Amino acid sequence: MKTEVAISRIAIQVPTSVLAKDTIAAWRDHAERLIAYAEPVSRAGLYVSLAIIYAWFGGMKFTEYEANGLVPLVENSPLLSWFYALFSVRGFSTFLGFIELSIGLLIALRLASPVFSAAGGLLSAGLFVTTVSFMISTPGVVVPELGLPAISVAPGQFLLKDVGLFAASFWVFVDSLKTVVRR
Repeated sequence: MKTEVAISRIAIQVPTSVLAKDTIAAWRDHAERLIAYAEPVSRAGLYVSLAIIYAWFGGMKFTEYEANGLVPLVENSPLLSWFYALFSVRGFSTFLGFIELSIGLLIALRLASPVFSAAGGLLSAGLFVTTVSFMISTPGVVVPELGLPAISVAPGQFLLKDVGLFAASFWVFVDSLKTVVRR
């Protein structure tokens, strides 16, 4: 099979197999060079972004605004509602803030040892499984007049983002654990 390639106004015949092999080989070489730089940057970006998210979310838990915002989520959760028997609304939020800041620190400590980030990734994944469960237990997630799959902006779409954060957290756990095991 032959393919026509136009150079200026002259058409020449080039066998498709030669053109395809050269193009694929060149593309793979470029892609390999890109991956060599992009992979460590994307890995660092994921660790840093999760650490920043935890620093921000954890820091907000020390405010009354955030503590009160958690009430409808926590009080309707079969997994967490019992915490309000142990702590006040502010007390639970402060406790959760310390946990979130600690998880963020563990993830950031990937620079010191992947053992820390493996623990942080696993704890983070567990935390996001818990927050995704709020989609089942919190009233107002589904827009009643539209039914499923229509979910409200808050709390529905607010909670849905945690599916992606769970995936990122689990990836950090696996990536860190892989580094620990292969050392």
